[in-house]
Amino acid sequence: MVEVHHRSVTFYPPARARFLVGDFTDWDRRPIPIEGPLTLEFPPGAYIEYAFLDEDREPFPDPDNPRKAQNPWWSYPRAIELPGFQYATPHQPSRPVEVDRHRLASRVFGTPRRYYVYNPQEPAQATLYVHDGVAYYRTAKLAEVAQGLLEQGQIDPVRIVFIEPEDRRQEYWFSTAYERHLLDELIPAVEAQYGPTPERGLLGASLGGLISGWLALRHPQVFQKVATQSACLTASPKGGDSYTDPEWLTEQYQVAETLPLRFYCETGQIEWLLAPNRRFAAMLADKGYPHLYQERPSGHNWMTWRQGLAPALLYLFGSK
Repeated sequence: MVEVHHRSVTFYPPARARFLVGDFTDWDRRPIPIEGPLTLEFPPGAYIEYAFLDEDREPFPDPDNPRKAQNPWWSYPRAIELPGFQYATPHQPSRPVEVDRHRLASRVFGTPRRYYVYNPQEPAQATLYVHDGVAYYRTAKLAEVAQGLLEQGQIDPVRIVFIEPEDRRQEYWFSTAYERHLLDELIPAVEAQYGPTPERGLLGASLGGLISGWLALRHPQVFQKVATQSACLTASPKGGDSYTDPEWLTEQYQVAETLPLRFYCETGQIEWLLAPNRRFAAMLADKGYPHLYQERPSGHNWMTWRQGLAPALLYLFGSK
């Protein structure tokens, strides 16, 4: 059970709970021991996801909170909102949005790969390649957000390619195999069927944000626009710990010449990646990159990322 106050939440642990976890603990990274009521303070208007751990450190949901988090991977997180939380529902399109489903025989990976394509009826002026595509399509409803903004005349027509990984950690961790798959297989297949566009962009959350920034750094002639959401910037090609690795990608941008790239970056205020993303945004400002950086009073979750979709599309592809 929880009691929600103006700037804090009191958690009442069920009988078998031994730890409290959530975005505010990096989930099981820094669990908080809990024996009785525990009050924690959060940013005003915060959205919070949490769960409990039993004595074997196995997660389970709060039995007294029926509100499930919008999490496509875990079933146990529960959600709470502090007073003042606001979710701006994007404009809904006037007609159902359809996507084309594809399977591509990948020579790089030796297995079929799936991807979806949302192609607007108007000629697309840009193609946005989206990592963790199925979650962005089903959970975040990115195609509907884009179609709604297009119908309002707020963005130019944008084609969206939803790319689904097989092993996201391996593929998004500076993987040259994933790089070859995207550049040599996927982009040619998309453009052969739908035609090329004047611009290309990248979008991803967490490790998907990392691979987006890395690919743009290596191929600025291919990708001109980048959107990162809670980018996992604590990562290094020689490391492997997404919590403690050095901020290698930020360092690479810092020492490189300023590239013809435009960035939309955001992160939650209740997650371990807040400071690294602030430093990345500061680097972009120091280097003179056109960019928009935003923070939200929430954590490393799809509520945070859903709220950033319309602002990202407007900043990167807004009608001139």
